[in-house]
Amino acid sequence: MNIQEQVADITKQAAQKLRQNGKLENVVWVAAGGSFGGFYPAQYFMDHESVKVTSESFTSNEFALNIPKYVGNNTLAIFCSMRGTKETCVAAKKAKAAGATVIALYVLESDLTKISDFNIKYESIAEDTSRTEHVNSSIGLMLAMNIVNETEGYPNYKEAMHGFEIVDAIYRRAVKVTKPLAQKWAQQNADRNPIYVMGSGPTYGAAYIFSICNIEEMLQIASPTINSCEFFHGPFEVLDKNTSVFQLISVGRLRAADERAVRFLKQYGGDKVYLLDGKEIGLNDLDDSISEYFNHILFAPILNNVYMRALSKVTSKDYNTRRYMWKVAY
Repeated sequence: MNIQEQVADITKQAAQKLRQNGKLENVVWVAAGGSFGGFYPAQYFMDHESVKVTSESFTSNEFALNIPKYVGNNTLAIFCSMRGTKETCVAAKKAKAAGATVIALYVLESDLTKISDFNIKYESIAEDTSRTEHVNSSIGLMLAMNIVNETEGYPNYKEAMHGFEIVDAIYRRAVKVTKPLAQKWAQQNADRNPIYVMGSGPTYGAAYIFSICNIEEMLQIASPTINSCEFFHGPFEVLDKNTSVFQLISVGRLRAADERAVRFLKQYGGDKVYLLDGKEIGLNDLDDSISEYFNHILFAPILNNVYMRALSKVTSKDYNTRRYMWKVAY
């Protein structure tokens, strides 16, 4: 059974369990940090494709401290944590106590896998041996696609599942293309602080993870995330010829927003502005009906495994070191 079949099977089982007390009416996606950002493509897909099932995403501690009143017997609650982050486990317990059916995405077994009704093991995005369709963001997106297909039918389901069959090969080619580009970017931005990261729509989650997990957590460099659409409502006032900006250009309906930002960056920014286009990393190799939803699936590992590592090398900062995480009480 491949991962697409495994996810489809678990979705069907979860839907059947929900029907014992009612039906699948709403989904919540709950996680912290990079895992929270990894659910962005799933939420984006639900926002734009789901008619019958409502969907919201929450960072774990917000959910744990203030669980929505609608969470109950008709809720599918999907959690993600590599090692069983404390607040994610607390949030899962509260969802389960409220009557929700719980699915957990995990790497190492923990309290989270004990709490959940169904578990799906994923592979870390940071491991070069991990297959792209097996990382948490891919599995989250698969779950979203299967939820819609199960409840109302998703007309591009076949094309989407085929996309997961070929996305790893596309990613491997993109790594080869971007490595020399990343080296040049890192050399040009080694002394820049902050580094702004911009994206919109289907790339915003990848931009967010690149900022908070890769640049800030791993390299201890300030890195605000800016939505390309919101750039013109305040943030563009910080732009000058020395500002470091990393702009993601998506494939799909939000591309126009990214291109608008690019035009302004080219006119008023300097040589610290960097553009990474989805078309250049292989998103056009996917069927047009589903390529938009795969933006994050390709951007996120390239940013983590190519660009972050290149900046780490140039700045001589070991990306495995931390100041506070896992070291002090928080």
